[in-house]
Amino acid sequence: MRAVCAGKSAASAEGKRGDGCEAGGDGGHSRAQERGRGGASIREGPLPARPALAAARDPPPVPGLRAGAAAGPRRVVRKKHMLSCFQDALVRHTSLVTQLVSQDQRVCIHFISVLFGLLCSMEDGSVTNLCIEVLIQITTHLKLEQTIHCLLDECHKELCNMPSMRGSLATLTLLGKLVDAIPALADELVMEHGNLMEHLLRGLVYPSEGIQASVCYLYGKLYSSPVAAEMLSGHFREKLFPLFLSILDGAQTKELQINCLGLLRQLLKYDLFVSMIMNQDGMEESAKNIEGSSGNTSLPLVLKKLLLSRDETLQVASAHCITAVLVHSPAKHAPAFIHADIPEFLFEHLSSSSEVLVWSSCNCLTLLVEEPLFFSKCHTVYGIEAVVRSLQGSLKMNNIELHKQGLLLFAEILTRQPEEIKLFTSSAMCRDAGRALQEAVSSPVLEVAAEALKATSAFLRKDHQSTPPVQYGELRALLEAMLNRCAEFSQTLLSRRPLRHLEQTTHPALMEVFLSILHNLFVIVPHMKEKFSKKLEDLVLGRWMRASSSFIRLTLELKARFCSDLSHSALNQVCSNFLYYMCLNLLSAPEKTGPPSKEELSAVSELLQHGLPQISSRSPESLAFLSDRQYMEGAARQRQYCILLLFYLAYIHEDRFVSEAELFEAVQSFLLSLQDQGERPPLVVFKASIYLLAICQDKDNTLRETMVSAIRKFLEGIPDLQLVYTHHPLLLRFFLLYPELMSRYGHHVLELWFFWEDSSYEELDDVTSAGQPALPASLVVLFQLLRSIPSILLILLDLIYSSPVDTAHKVLNSLRTFLRRNEDIQVGGLIRGHFLLILQRLLVEHGASPSGASGNLPLLLSLLSLMQLRNVSEQELDSVAMKLLHQVSKLCGKCSPTDVDILQPSFNFLYWSLHQTTPSSQKRAAAVLLSSTGLMELLEKMLALTLAKADSPRTALLCSAWLLTASFSAQQHKGSLQVHQTLSVEMDQVLKALSFPKKKAALLSAAILCFLRTALRQSFSSALVALVPSGAQPLPATEDTVLAPLRMSQVRSLVIGLQNLLVQKDPLLSQACVGCLEALLDYLDARSPDIALHVASQPWNRFLLFTLLDAGENSFLRPEILRLMTLFMRYRSSSVLSHEEVGDVLQGVALADLSTLSNTTLQALHGFFQQLQSMGHLADHSMAQTLQASLEGLPPSTSSGQPPLQDMLCLGGVAVSLSHIRN
Repeated sequence: MRAVCAGKSAASAEGKRGDGCEAGGDGGHSRAQERGRGGASIREGPLPARPALAAARDPPPVPGLRAGAAAGPRRVVRKKHMLSCFQDALVRHTSLVTQLVSQDQRVCIHFISVLFGLLCSMEDGSVTNLCIEVLIQITTHLKLEQTIHCLLDECHKELCNMPSMRGSLATLTLLGKLVDAIPALADELVMEHGNLMEHLLRGLVYPSEGIQASVCYLYGKLYSSPVAAEMLSGHFREKLFPLFLSILDGAQTKELQINCLGLLRQLLKYDLFVSMIMNQDGMEESAKNIEGSSGNTSLPLVLKKLLLSRDETLQVASAHCITAVLVHSPAKHAPAFIHADIPEFLFEHLSSSSEVLVWSSCNCLTLLVEEPLFFSKCHTVYGIEAVVRSLQGSLKMNNIELHKQGLLLFAEILTRQPEEIKLFTSSAMCRDAGRALQEAVSSPVLEVAAEALKATSAFLRKDHQSTPPVQYGELRALLEAMLNRCAEFSQTLLSRRPLRHLEQTTHPALMEVFLSILHNLFVIVPHMKEKFSKKLEDLVLGRWMRASSSFIRLTLELKARFCSDLSHSALNQVCSNFLYYMCLNLLSAPEKTGPPSKEELSAVSELLQHGLPQISSRSPESLAFLSDRQYMEGAARQRQYCILLLFYLAYIHEDRFVSEAELFEAVQSFLLSLQDQGERPPLVVFKASIYLLAICQDKDNTLRETMVSAIRKFLEGIPDLQLVYTHHPLLLRFFLLYPELMSRYGHHVLELWFFWEDSSYEELDDVTSAGQPALPASLVVLFQLLRSIPSILLILLDLIYSSPVDTAHKVLNSLRTFLRRNEDIQVGGLIRGHFLLILQRLLVEHGASPSGASGNLPLLLSLLSLMQLRNVSEQELDSVAMKLLHQVSKLCGKCSPTDVDILQPSFNFLYWSLHQTTPSSQKRAAAVLLSSTGLMELLEKMLALTLAKADSPRTALLCSAWLLTASFSAQQHKGSLQVHQTLSVEMDQVLKALSFPKKKAALLSAAILCFLRTALRQSFSSALVALVPSGAQPLPATEDTVLAPLRMSQVRSLVIGLQNLLVQKDPLLSQACVGCLEALLDYLDARSPDIALHVASQPWNRFLLFTLLDAGENSFLRPEILRLMTLFMRYRSSSVLSHEEVGDVLQGVALADLSTLSNTTLQALHGFFQQLQSMGHLADHSMAQTLQASLEGLPPSTSSGQPPLQDMLCLGGVAVSLSHIRN
């Protein structure tokens, strides 16, 4: 074989030398004309084998053509003519030509070599295409393995010898079409010509989209073979993958785009390649070492670009590729396409006139809707109109597959749409959707009608029909069409009648058919049976029958009317079957508390099967039978069970067709009968009994003591209360209303109640009393119980401490809302006393590490803080309060600075306790807290962490620590209280914290200033706080000795820090800055009046003051600015505030409406006037009159210095007394 190939190579080289001229000249002839000329000679008889081959290799001259310059074009025309003639002969006389060519293998190989040489040497596209066609045809017809191998070798050698890929188009095209014609060659090419892949990569990066297209075509054929694809997996991952996506993204010609998408379709058949392509991180890593690739290209974005094109072929191919990815794993890959907004463009394509594009888009969207992110991104809200319009249009076509796919997409959207996101934003759109479904339900094609029924069942969901005004007429027409279609499915022999006749006539045969249709709906759409059962109860009959009717009532009335005397047995059986399926599905539907167990459902199923056929009495008779306390046999008892379950299901769906008072008495008699006979009902029956008693119990009608005892005995035999629990406010009231039940089951029923509650009521926390929204019905009942039975609060406290965190949060938020909305109820003592017991028990059991005792302890502490904040007026601290202070301080002393969740509410409680009581109680409380050495040590650690960059507690906790320290220091100094543990604070660190404050930490700076103001007022003589130097200190200057323990450098640093903080214009921080500056100047004035005057007269102070005054109209009436001007006037700093400027301020005050000013502003204004009056420098008579008029205009309360009522606040989770920070 190799020898033959060697001979062939020489011939190939000869062919190349002879055909090296460029195409040109007479190249205008069409192939049809050339074939026509060739056809004339063929019709005279087939060419002999050797002359035909020779002619193809070196054709004779054509008369009439000149030699010389036209020799090149003439040879091209001759060769093309001879190739066309040979192709026609091969097509017309396939077997004869094949036989002639295959007689001598050497001749055959030589002929193929000549054709291949001609292919490689020609630049005329029509000639190369003809060569490729002939080579493919003769190779496939000959089916000689040696011939194929030699042709592959020639192609491989040709690519290897090319210095550039410029002339590779013909060879690559030949290889692609050869593998397409003979698919088995894909495996051989990969196994025996492995380095061919490197030449293909060269072709991909060559700047010719024609060559790139041929490479992609060949790659597509190679990857279509599973064996070759597996062998090329490493090649794809390391080299082809990033390059290929870049080429697809940048492709300009349709040929390259189509071939790239064809390759992509082959790759997407394999899960391995899908994972690689969709892994963006992996692609960026692979792209780093690949020339010509861009690492930021992703498949969703590339396909999105193609979807945006106006070419239908590319749009369809793109949708097919998306589908091919999603079928591997929608959950894994759908988010990437959703984040790329692919659904948006797919919805737009649903309006296309192309059925193929619409079907492809529907198919792709059907897979995307399996991902919940599709709905949270609200794509369905954007696209539902397009879906409905597309469905309306497609139903007018004859494409059944398009009908089915559109209905399937619509059904999936209707089924999976979250209830909280409304799908139909207008009643018109809802109406159009109903009409489209009505048309689809009536389709003569069974498969289409079945899909339409599924979509209709989902369409009847309550939240889809909540857009006002509800289209009852349209719903009625849709349901008629659906039920009529069900009648056809059931192949009933009775003629159909419109269902509206049910309103005028009731005929047993008609009702039998009607209920048979409803029963068949459970079978036709089994996965929708639970929702259908609910719709029958909640929606359908409410419009068709009387307003208060239901299917349960209708069916029972039919049985009572026609089946009481054992007549109409068929109707009785149909009614019983319908009730059986409906009741069983309603009972098994997953409610809030979950469905019954399989064992319970099995028992109920057997009970209903035996009991329902025996029920044929009207409602009053059924109530009387249920109330009968005579001895009941097994069959009669089961009949009672069935009656009770039917009433239960009717009531739970708001259909109360029997009197509540009568049912209340009947259920009591039923339970007492069970107790008399020593029986225990099935769990579902007892659950129904408890529910009916709770719902039917009148406010003024309570259970007898014997009944309550009977219920408790029944409950004692139930292993878990959840088995008979139904989530309803009145059931909660039922268990908490009777002390005998609350003492035993109150904790458990409240735990179940909060566990199954949907809302945590957090949105009610921050609403003021003036704008309080209406409470949910569940909270209304609970709050009524709390007002009448305060002891329930103790159970709630235990729940906060012992329940799972989610449940505890719900309890806490409910209790917060109750306390804020019921300030007239004094339950603080009850709650604080019980909390004290919990805290004492916790410290005894977990004294070493209280933080690990309960994850809910912070919730309890936050509730305790809320109770303290609830005390508006100052109150004496009683013994319980003092004990709580002791226990909370003890708890804090056992914590570390990282126990933020415990310490923050604890610090808030301690701070509010100190600032919201009488002076005598303040002294007692401070003495208790100062005795806790653990608390003092903790505060010292936290103060030291203020400037720590790592392991620093939250800013809020640091705020509380500084405020507490300032409060403790003030109370200790004021009352000369005993100190058990000194706090060491580095002054330089404090000043550094003020000079370089943390971001968004204005409250922290204010808290530090509050501490520093306290220390300055005490002249740093506090027995609790000791200022310690930071490292080695320089020798003190003369002025440092006067200011000791402060140094002049520290004074300058503090003043600069205060000025910078004032410029931030934060109201609370500014008040703290002014207070600290007042204390600093008082401290300096007592030691060196000259230094105090020097500090107060700094030119920068004037710039600072006018910067603050530039904050807006009447900014001089802000309390911090008034206090600042008062301070500068006191030190006669005329360089800061001149006499004329003071007059301007007074004129502005005279024009202001003082009644609109806050109490704090009025106090500051009063101090400003008093300072001016004491100076005696008002020579201007008019100004004096203005001052006098302003002073008389001030309300009398301003001089009393009383803090405002809203002094205690919680800012960012930090307990704050505004008067403490200001003054």
